[in-house]
This record gives sequence, C-alpha cells and structure tokens, in this order.
Amino acid sequence: MGKQGAAAHIVWDWNGTLFHDTDAVIGATNAAFAELGFEPITLEQYRELYCVPVPRFYERLMGRLPTDAEWLVMDETFHRYYAEHRLVCGLAEGVPGLLSDWGAAGHSQSILSMYGHEELVPLVRDFGIEAHFVRVDGRTGPSGGSKAEHMVRHLEALVGVDPARTVVIGDAADDALAARHVGARAVLYTGGSHGRASLEVVGVPVVDTLTEAVAEARRLAA
Repeated sequence: MGKQGAAAHIVWDWNGTLFHDTDAVIGATNAAFAELGFEPITLEQYRELYCVPVPRFYERLMGRLPTDAEWLVMDETFHRYYAEHRLVCGLAEGVPGLLSDWGAAGHSQSILSMYGHEELVPLVRDFGIEAHFVRVDGRTGPSGGSKAEHMVRHLEALVGVDPARTVVIGDAADDALAARHVGARAVLYTGGSHGRASLEVVGVPVVDTLTEAVAEARRLAA
C-alpha cells in the first residue's frame, strides 16, 4: 500500500545530471588510463561503454579487469584529477528553475549520488540549491559499486515519501536499476555518462533535457 497522502518525489542524481561535469569526468578517466599507459578515449566511447561497477567499465576498455593494484592507482588518479577540474564545472541548464518549480508545486526532492558524501554536501551548498532538497546523500564507503543499496537507505531515511510516487532522474543505467530495486520509477537523461542507445535498452523513458525529465517525472508520479 502507498503512503497515504504522499506527495510526488524526485530523487536526483548529481554527477552528469544536476551537475554538468562531463568534461572533468572524461579528463579524469583519461588521466587514470595514462597512469597505466593506455590510450585516451573520446566522449562517444565513454558514453557507449560506461557501466557500473566501474571496474567492469575499465574491463570493457582494457580487454580485462584491472588488477587490485591497478584499480587503486586508477581510482586515486581519477579522483585527484576530478577534484581539480570539477571546479570549472557548473549546473546543467535550467536546474535552479526546475528545482524551484517542482517544490512550488507541492512536491519534494532529494539527491542521492555516488560521489563522496563529504565532497557532495558543500558542493551542493556552494551552488545555493541545498534548500530545495529534503535530503542530500553522497556515497559512504569504497567507490566503484552500484547505487541500489544506497537507494534503499536513502528512501528509508525520507519521511512521508512513497516509492510508488518516487521518480529517480539520472544519467546512467544504474540509476534505473536502483529505482527498480526499491519500487520507484526512473527517467534517464542523455546529457551525462551514457548515450541514448545504451540507455534505451533499460526500458524506461529517455530524454535529452532535464525539462523533459521533470515533465516525465510528473506524469509517472501522478
């Protein structure tokens, strides 16, 4: 049974969705590859092959899984490069207005990201949008895993939110899988880590703008 009187709720992804950090991510990926002597990849290759867990993504690019030692080097290099280059990245187009309009309509929203929690919270605050969210959760624990179990804990912490009226908006197939894991719906956005072709196989609505994503969320949560 749904929660009586629960409003529609959006769980936003951060990286590649609300936060347009694609250039920093590609640069960080290539910096990680350079540490092991591999050739750089293009945005198109990234969007075609990206998946989680992240070591599986590296396997697609390398032709084998990285060793534990290689993974540690690549992961550390990625995060070091990303931390420096994300500073020039901004919010995706139209984000402040979309957040304001959703809240003004009487709905709620939150952020669940696989970006580290201690880095995520001040970043959201610095953009001046923290007040739009009832909760902001980043990843705790090791990087590289799936979002599904994080989504379970995130929704359990939200008061008065019904999974049946919850829509996850993200840029990766894993966002849709995490939504399905908790009985929520999902809309996937092509402006981040995945291309349209790799998103459409998931079987949820795929859109090219966040304006379209919110419109789909409104429809799905009705």
